[in-house]
Amino acid sequence: MTDQRVETRRDTPLTPDLVRVRGELAAATPIVSQRIDDLSVELAAGGEALWLFVRRADSGGVALRAASWPGAAKVRRVKRAGGELARVHVESAIGAHEVALEARPGPLPCLRLVSTLRPSAPLLLPPGARDLFPFDAQDDPMGTRGTVEAVQRGLNAGLLYGELTDPAFGTFFYFQDFTALNPYFQATGTNPDAAVGGIWPGLGFRLPGQTLHTADEAAPLAPGITYTLSDARLVVRDGSPADERDSARRFLQMLGAVYRSLSLPPTEYRDWRQRAARTARHLDAAPEATVRHYGHRYVHPYTDAEYPDAMVQMSIVQALHDWGKWRGEVHPLEEEFKAGLGKFYDPKLETLRRYLPNVGDDKDADAVDSWYLYHPLLNLGKLALDGDAKARRLFVKSLPYAIRAPRHFAYKWPIQYKIADFSVITETAGADGRGQTDVGGIYAWVMLEAFELTDEKLYLDEACAAIDTAVGLGFDINYQANLTAWGAAACMRLWRVTGRDVYREQSYVYLASFFHHTEIWESEIGLAVHHRNFLGATCLQDAPYMAIYECFDSFAAFEHYLADSGPDLEPAARMLISEYCRYALDRAWYYYPDALPAEAVSDEQRPGNGRIDPALSFPVEDLYADGQPAGQVGQEIYGAGAAFIFATRAFHRVDGAPFDLYCDHFVRALERMAPTRLSLRLDGGEGCTARLSFVRKSRGELPAIRVAAADGDAIRPDGKSGDRLDFLVPANGSLLLSWK
Repeated sequence: MTDQRVETRRDTPLTPDLVRVRGELAAATPIVSQRIDDLSVELAAGGEALWLFVRRADSGGVALRAASWPGAAKVRRVKRAGGELARVHVESAIGAHEVALEARPGPLPCLRLVSTLRPSAPLLLPPGARDLFPFDAQDDPMGTRGTVEAVQRGLNAGLLYGELTDPAFGTFFYFQDFTALNPYFQATGTNPDAAVGGIWPGLGFRLPGQTLHTADEAAPLAPGITYTLSDARLVVRDGSPADERDSARRFLQMLGAVYRSLSLPPTEYRDWRQRAARTARHLDAAPEATVRHYGHRYVHPYTDAEYPDAMVQMSIVQALHDWGKWRGEVHPLEEEFKAGLGKFYDPKLETLRRYLPNVGDDKDADAVDSWYLYHPLLNLGKLALDGDAKARRLFVKSLPYAIRAPRHFAYKWPIQYKIADFSVITETAGADGRGQTDVGGIYAWVMLEAFELTDEKLYLDEACAAIDTAVGLGFDINYQANLTAWGAAACMRLWRVTGRDVYREQSYVYLASFFHHTEIWESEIGLAVHHRNFLGATCLQDAPYMAIYECFDSFAAFEHYLADSGPDLEPAARMLISEYCRYALDRAWYYYPDALPAEAVSDEQRPGNGRIDPALSFPVEDLYADGQPAGQVGQEIYGAGAAFIFATRAFHRVDGAPFDLYCDHFVRALERMAPTRLSLRLDGGEGCTARLSFVRKSRGELPAIRVAAADGDAIRPDGKSGDRLDFLVPANGSLLLSWK
């Protein structure tokens, strides 16, 4: 199933499993019944399956297959654990199933159904059947109609979001927590690639099983060991979305309800200051990092490989600029790398080209990916807004062509075209038949920078035109993760500038598509056990891996998004963005090859992308949730800006204090109330936790420190060492910090 909106028909063909399911649902015997708000929740036993029914009076509902077995079985209720609604034990020929049902209260109650199996003998399981079925007032799945708006893509979150329209039950959100299934994946050699999906009305999760050709391939489940086969969440909501913006907001709200029910993996403190300093030294000293042309110094995109590139150069320059401001002095590399920017400018076309004029014949000098035109301008605009006169001149004189391109393509960009005449090289991507659908978002951000810089309404109108043209794409808007994040930021900025609520609401469409493409689980499959992937976004709509550049660039975009938002921001959006950024600070550490064991790093890189040198503090491009070795694409020097961006956002200088302040959430206010007292405000998710650390400066000692909530209640330290004092604090609200 694709991301595109799927509408169903009443003449959906039967399958053998659907025939079994119809019989099971019609004959299922209730074991446990509960009321949750206006919903009836029931666990019922069929002949060969245990079912969870979620009904609304006269409106049908959805059924979740909690466990299945062959032949006869003994089904009985057993003592439930704390917080559970019910627990059911099933003894069958294959072993003992245990099913537990929980409900997390809230504006959108979240049901959790956990199913385990302890095999009675070595057990081979074939690929499973779908587990989620909408049904009508007669409990018949074949009598329903509905839509599916979003399903799992690749190894991203195991989610499905849809609506049961006939009968008018409302929207439903299904989520499978793959983290809990790691022991099963490890035992069977499987992974959950595209495991959640289906064809209406047979939806939901299909347990990956073994398709064998010889007995030697068998990896049976061991008897006597308990394996989790499903850890499912289900959220339902009455009514039908009014439009795609309302649908996206519902998606975020329902995902937020699921997220709050998860057992979140821990994060660790990461010293991005040290990483940034090492990165700067290696950018300067390593011969593999830079090359000279026209008397200037340029950055290699990959270690000792590829031609200088405007996007690469500007990404490093802007990150160094931010780091210089944080340090209180400009780093010499910033000025050195900026000096050669003008050689990318083509005065005839009035634009920055991707390559320098002397690029080799093995490159098409006129070929440009649509987003590549705008990302250098985005960073150039940042410098201009920070008072850099040369950057302003280069930025402003590049704007005419920047506007001609979208007008030529009617704000619907192809994948790649010729910069000289707009002739299309590649119209659409093979994976989904679409162009670069989210380029309008980054273009809008560039136009908003131009508007802020010049106050010319032309640029504001261009930003509006780009965002307006993307209306209707829904979950198909994501092409590349960081572009989608900048699109969300552009929408929020447009709301601030124009006062039109539709732009704030349109930002939810970009956010929903972004989080649809995140891995909301922690993989322990193969080599993935050596790194973290929780809440990482796969870089492209069809990419099998997370990439460092998209990771930290999305982080930077979300900083702007939250800064421009206000109390009207959807709380689930605020929470999910803040959590993404919190986990990025931890997860991104593992892109650096010195943070991985040698066996977890690929021995070979993509042809033309150089090699990996673990001694250099440059990240690899790619991490994989399915356990493949990292760095197959290459060591990404243009991703080296990550260390500078993370260091300058997570660490805060406190003048005269013997420590730096580290926080894994964006600090929205930091005020010196007295020489040894600070007031600090965070605006993360309600009920979430932030890590706050006091990090000893090199020549100081940590004093006695007190952290208190706004009401004065002290917060106990979570950890202490000679160099650092850690606190876990509320992610939303004010704090008072004092020291002696």
